[in-house]
Amino acid sequence: MPETTLNVKLLGHTPEPERLTAMGARLCYSPAGIDEISEKMSDEKAASFIEKVIDIGHLSTIEHASFSFGIEGVSRTVLTQITRHRLASFSVQSQRYVSYRDGFSYIVPESIRALGSEAVEKYEQQMRTMQGWYEDWQTALGESGEKANQDARFVLPGACETKMILTMNARELNHFFSLRCCNRAQWEIRALAWEMLKLASNTAPALFKTAGPSCVRGKCAEGVKTCGKANEIKAKQSQIVKGNG
Repeated sequence: MPETTLNVKLLGHTPEPERLTAMGARLCYSPAGIDEISEKMSDEKAASFIEKVIDIGHLSTIEHASFSFGIEGVSRTVLTQITRHRLASFSVQSQRYVSYRDGFSYIVPESIRALGSEAVEKYEQQMRTMQGWYEDWQTALGESGEKANQDARFVLPGACETKMILTMNARELNHFFSLRCCNRAQWEIRALAWEMLKLASNTAPALFKTAGPSCVRGKCAEGVKTCGKANEIKAKQSQIVKGNG
């Protein structure tokens, strides 16, 4: 039963995402035809149009670009959070069709790791105990394949690793980053969000130039619950975007 770590890859995206979204924005305000707009749309003009439409909030135009991520090394706990973002497509490894008879991978929270080796060993022992429960129920149910897995999985922990492919358009990604890159977000989905932002901004820096928590763009939206680290977060976001731009 190995411990696992976060692994995120950008698997694919809409071809020329910045150019496409900029064409959509230009079309809304131009009497020109699509072919003419396409011929005249340089990279510099694309970045300028994107900046303008994001600034005025005409965000439907950036929905034309989609990004697909391969995500491993995250817990079922993160899955319950990320699927709340309904304007997204998910393909998730099934605990019904995939058996963990030979052991499941799991995530160890940093807060537990910080308590020292004895705490980590205790945690790992608990994972082994739940693995035993799982195997016991598979045997007791006396059925093969998904019929046993679907009910034996009820004793698996939230720490159990899952894998998924996730697709969002650029507008929903910006919304996702505004909520999940925030220090108020749960630590695991926050780490995932920052990794996704690095990959997305590397591919389309203009689309994600101001992506991140609300404090990146101005006032913190958390009010009295603010973390008070706006400058630190702004510096982190700037390093990612400028490094990829």
